[in-house]
Amino acid sequence: MTHKSGFVSIVGNPNVGKSTLSNLLVGERLSIITSKAQTTRHKIFGIVNEKDYQIIFSDTPGVLEPAYKLQEKMLKFSKSALTDADIVLFLTDTVEKAGKNENFIKDANKLKAPVLLVINKIDISSQEELEKLIDIWKQLLPAAEIFPISALEKFNTDNLYRRIIELLPIAPPYFDKDALTDKPERFFVSEIIREKILLNYQKEVPYSAEVEIEEFKDFAERVDIRAVIHVARDSQKGIIIGHQGKALKNLGIEARKEIETFLAKKVFLQLFVKVSKDWRNKDNFLKNFGYEG
Repeated sequence: MTHKSGFVSIVGNPNVGKSTLSNLLVGERLSIITSKAQTTRHKIFGIVNEKDYQIIFSDTPGVLEPAYKLQEKMLKFSKSALTDADIVLFLTDTVEKAGKNENFIKDANKLKAPVLLVINKIDISSQEELEKLIDIWKQLLPAAEIFPISALEKFNTDNLYRRIIELLPIAPPYFDKDALTDKPERFFVSEIIREKILLNYQKEVPYSAEVEIEEFKDFAERVDIRAVIHVARDSQKGIIIGHQGKALKNLGIEARKEIETFLAKKVFLQLFVKVSKDWRNKDNFLKNFGYEG
């Protein structure tokens, strides 16, 4: 039997639903999801294995103009996802202005790989508005196949998935057939904690925070985890900790519960907060946190 394998990159601007779609297509919750832009910082592989094919979905950070070195690294992840892909899912939605980020659209038009233009959130749009949007995108990405979907409502995503399988190149599997992702467990633990920071804190604080897993001890009945939350300024440390440590305690409770579900074990979680001044602009910190793209 012929076997197919391929890398499918999901790219687009912030907040169009890339992580929601990625999790849906993979069938597992690998990428954290919040309503805030720049939730995804890394390129995360989600691997789907069937008898006659393997799909490596790549969820990427939203495309934006970098304001500091961290965002430069994130943009490199997104650009590499274009050039490394066998199939590109260029994700937009019915909310953002069509044609946003002209340079990225130009890059997509140069690709030799098939481009599927996915218009998300059609559940909050009228048929007339959608038809106008499709006409605009036909001009912007003339070689792309267009798939209007609602990732949240799971509408038309089956047709998108079937088309991806059709376009996969003939190749042996690139990963073991039981692999789900290229990231280790401790990466997802740090992402769960960071998701809770995004959900529980406002303004600049979540964007100035990074989570480092200092210790991950996996015992038969329990996992002991020590995590450090790095922030960019002294004032942010106080906000993360909160009055009498209550904010940090609540953060730890929420994160621990979800980590226990993810690992299917009891978890002992210790959280510490450290000021690493201006870490988003320092190469040594960025490399240590896995931003080497």
